[in-house]
Amino acid sequence: MDPTDLYPPSRLPPLPKPVQHQAGTRWRLNAASGLHKGDRPYQQDQLRVIAHPRAQGCVLAVIADGMGGKSGGRKAADQVMLTAQQLFERYHPDSDDPHALLQQIVQESHSMIRLTALSTEQEPHSTIVCALFHADEGRCYWTHMGDSRLYIFRQGRVLLRSKDDSYVQSLVDKGEITEARARNHPMSNVLTCSLGMAELPTKPVEECELVPGDTLMLCSDGVWHYFTDQDLEIAVSKLQPRDCCQYLIDKARVRAQGRGDNLSIIVIDLARLPVPGEG
Repeated sequence: MDPTDLYPPSRLPPLPKPVQHQAGTRWRLNAASGLHKGDRPYQQDQLRVIAHPRAQGCVLAVIADGMGGKSGGRKAADQVMLTAQQLFERYHPDSDDPHALLQQIVQESHSMIRLTALSTEQEPHSTIVCALFHADEGRCYWTHMGDSRLYIFRQGRVLLRSKDDSYVQSLVDKGEITEARARNHPMSNVLTCSLGMAELPTKPVEECELVPGDTLMLCSDGVWHYFTDQDLEIAVSKLQPRDCCQYLIDKARVRAQGRGDNLSIIVIDLARLPVPGEG
């Protein structure tokens, strides 16, 4: 059964139209995103899907979940977006190191957020998750800080998922609680690492080879908190990116029961373009 059969049509504002990007003769990228303030009085999540201005098939996706009062959290998330945009525009995919790019985005975002603390009522922080796709290599590079997540799906199953920098994740790692209990733990929102903290640990950039048919999903905890991996697998396998974003936001809003956080999500489907002359 299609999951949308179970829930009423969306009452949210329309999401942006899907962005289709073709790279050479191998890949077609079909991307969509969704952003909603949930039950909060203001929006502190931000996201971008950026096609490289000079290199076809090179795409950067970024989500930031800001924290720190009415203005502080939004400024932190906006700073992540600005930093990512500027550095990606200067990036040369044919010669520059993708690991260095993502590390620089994290480090410079962190430094700028620390500076904005001087003009905000609360100390600003932000999560970050960013994924860089190189069509010519068929590879994805990613990094994150905090509890905004990256998922990669293959053949309708979760191939990998980033690990949260959170207190409850440390309990799961120690075997003290299950992932099911972690989702509803009273300290589930306590982070052990985020941009803007006094000290930012160095984390390696990870990478994975992708194949046509894979799907990337980036999302904040306002989305993934309400779903199991199996829930997400069903949505990704049954729905196109635009409908998937809309469905997951709608369903998260229902499950939040009026207490939901800001929500942000990016879904990118990777398809193979036919070689000229193929039947």
